[in-house]
Amino acid sequence: MPLPQDNWDQRFGNHLINEQLDYDPVQQFEEAEQRKLMFNADQQAAFDEIMSAIESKSGQCFFLHGPGGTGKTFVYNTLCCALRAQGKIVICVASSGIAALILMGGRTSHFRLKIPIEIHEKSTCSIKKNSFEAELMRRADLLIYDEVTMQHRHCQEAVDRTLRDIHGNNNLFGGITVVFGGDFQQILRVIFKGS
Repeated sequence: MPLPQDNWDQRFGNHLINEQLDYDPVQQFEEAEQRKLMFNADQQAAFDEIMSAIESKSGQCFFLHGPGGTGKTFVYNTLCCALRAQGKIVICVASSGIAALILMGGRTSHFRLKIPIEIHEKSTCSIKKNSFEAELMRRADLLIYDEVTMQHRHCQEAVDRTLRDIHGNNNLFGGITVVFGGDFQQILRVIFKGS
């Protein structure tokens, strides 16, 4: 087999970051402005609070809760447009492939965050500190994690431990602003002969 003649990683840089910065800022800004006009009061309040946390780099953690059709994904995608218009990096993940498909630039959480399949209370994600994935996590301004209620809590705890290690600080999720979303009514307990 022929060997590479160039160091492609050095020549083209981190393809994960390049992919995140490849959005057209003007188009993203226009789309964000159009979407914001369609917000209801609750969506606008959530959007403003999250944007404020990102601008102040407070590293807050949010949870958008509501049944299907209430506009959670609409808020996520508007946040993506608004931040990408500013040249910021937004990592969008979801617990399932279907949920990830409707997020702009979305991936499954296991793929993007390298969450192990067999998970326990001390698990960490398979992201090495000197990898492209780690560099992407260090540069990220927002992590959107949809359908989080469908996964065991050990998954989010593994992401928290990994991001703290990658960022080298003990703040929640390494200081990245995180937006979780889901619907607890989708995971109600099964009660025999219940109504």
